[in-house]
Amino acid sequence: MPDSTPTPLDPQIQAVLEDLAATPAPAPNTLTVAENRAAGRAFASFAGDVVPVREVRDTTFRNGDHDVPVRVYTPLTLAAGAPAPVTVFLHGGGWVFGDLDSQDHYARVVATRSRTVVVSVDYRLAPEHRFPGAVEDAYAALRWVERDARALGVDPGRIALFGESAGGNLAAVTAQEAKRRGGPAVAFQALAYPATDRFDDGASMYDNAAGPLLTRPWLEWFWGAYLNTPDEGADPRVSPLRADDLTGLPAAFVVTAGLDPLRDQGVRYVEALRAAGVPVTHRAVEGVPHAFLSFTRDVRVARDVLNETGDAIGAAFACGRGADATRGTAGRRRRAPFRPRPPGRSRPRRSR
Repeated sequence: MPDSTPTPLDPQIQAVLEDLAATPAPAPNTLTVAENRAAGRAFASFAGDVVPVREVRDTTFRNGDHDVPVRVYTPLTLAAGAPAPVTVFLHGGGWVFGDLDSQDHYARVVATRSRTVVVSVDYRLAPEHRFPGAVEDAYAALRWVERDARALGVDPGRIALFGESAGGNLAAVTAQEAKRRGGPAVAFQALAYPATDRFDDGASMYDNAAGPLLTRPWLEWFWGAYLNTPDEGADPRVSPLRADDLTGLPAAFVVTAGLDPLRDQGVRYVEALRAAGVPVTHRAVEGVPHAFLSFTRDVRVARDVLNETGDAIGAAFACGRGADATRGTAGRRRRAPFRPRPPGRSRPRRSR
């Protein structure tokens, strides 16, 4: 088990938290769904400058009796010509909030760094659509990308999954569902501080019960909104760590946050994947809370780790580029990180 000794809070994270605390607010687990959604939308202001991409296109696909909105990002860094690799992105927000706008910067940065087309999925949210609504939309998005690959200009044989927080849970589950249902083939999964076990009772659930940011009471609030009954937490589509067999899953890049209640279950998922023979890179980030990747405007480690996530996805596909494969990540031309806007500068309008 990881060392539970408290680590100092990153100074830049501390400054962001002080900024948030300057406006007193009730504990989020006491707020309504609508109030939590409004608070979640406010987090987008911490993203920083909009990273330019070649094209952003909104569309939908049909899943059963409803349409699922998606946003397709084509980066400037993607060479024209052959069909591109593609990353299916599942946003965070505790299965309750989040949309195509709330984590737009994740999609833009990862598209640019990975040199993949990114398809961001606006899956159904709880409590209006409880489990397994989000799971079914996430898996349907994966199938849609494979089925409509030609129209999207992507290679159906080179698909990655990327998810953050609840989206990390959905990405892990979708990788397992693809294996269980016989496809589509997933080449790589990137999971940022994912929820992997509803019944986790590890040390980090106590050490970080009061946050910062994600608290244990708020986590329980999310679970209560997402699940129909408590016993659904044992379902591997809710708790991917509880799956009987993890062999044959795609290679993974997993980010855990040292001050996150979910830290230890993320670590245990890394260990379980490795025990099943799955190659895993574990990026353990100390001194940061859950959702720290939201703070790319002001926090250097948030920018660095989001860049690294995109690079990891790109490296997974670089291995299949013939002569370029021998160069690996070290042989590629280094890309400059995106720059945050100075404090106090207004957020530029998102280009489409």
